Amino acid sequence: MIIRFTHLLPQSSIPQSPQHPSKTHFKTPQKPSTNPKNAIFATTNPPPPPPTTTTDSGILFRQKIIYLKSLKVNPTKALQKNPNFRSTSLQTLKSVENCLSSMGIDRSEFGRIFDMYPQLLTCDPHIDLYPVFDFLLADVGLGFFDIRKSIRRCPRLLICNVEEQLRPTLWFLRKLGFVGSNKITSQTTMLLVSSVRGTLMPKLDYLMGLGFEYEEVVNMVLRSPGLLTFSIENNYKPKVDYFLKEMKGDLRDLKRFPQYFSYSLEGKIVPRHRLLVDHGLCVPIWEMLKVSDGEFNARLIEARLKLGDKRL
Repeated sequence: MIIRFTHLLPQSSIPQSPQHPSKTHFKTPQKPSTNPKNAIFATTNPPPPPPTTTTDSGILFRQKIIYLKSLKVNPTKALQKNPNFRSTSLQTLKSVENCLSSMGIDRSEFGRIFDMYPQLLTCDPHIDLYPVFDFLLADVGLGFFDIRKSIRRCPRLLICNVEEQLRPTLWFLRKLGFVGSNKITSQTTMLLVSSVRGTLMPKLDYLMGLGFEYEEVVNMVLRSPGLLTFSIENNYKPKVDYFLKEMKGDLRDLKRFPQYFSYSLEGKIVPRHRLLVDHGLCVPIWEMLKVSDGEFNARLIEARLKLGDKRL
């Protein structure tokens, strides 16, 4: 009987972790009050003139375009995907930059992030961004310096709603076994952006449909979390088909080496397998795939020499 994963779905209302504050940790600092009398004695020079401002919409728009280019963001793409950019002030744009910088994200990385998700340019950091950072720190348990690694790996985290997306998926993954030594890290936070019903459960059910037991699938996923990120149609099915039909493989080898699905079918699996077949050699899939190209070729030559000696 095939076990489905519906029992791992999050409840409609998930109790909030006592470690997760009801309000974000990040608060806008208040400016210290100044005493005008002290200011008079502080300097005899007149105060500097206020910065020059303009209300010319054309000049203001050009300033925003120049700003985008300084971040290496494609202005045309940004305008097409985020029409709100036209009416957003330059100060708002810079507040997003300041927010990301405060979390250790380098300015050199903004171009890629904003090109992928131009809607971030006009978001409200206190409503949209700081809650995500707070969740990664307080709920997931990442260290501050791991925040940058997580965002570099998966900028999509920045556009996910904490309550509707991130927290329910974290709950599901922890029920699945991503705790303790297998807990979510900066390398696996990308799993949090996946839909439980639409993405994670179908992949688990597909693996069980191959004949694996529930416990076996869980163990495979914990050993190789990337299994939850691969496409069923573009990854699983063609690789399983080649493994069973061309390689005459045993499913028990996939259970032992689930990393098989992380290798390119056309770039590594097929070429190496055909080389082995052409030379009359047969090795386990982990020995065929884990080594570098140089080591694989060296082992292939060594195996051919040994085979030649036996024939003599």
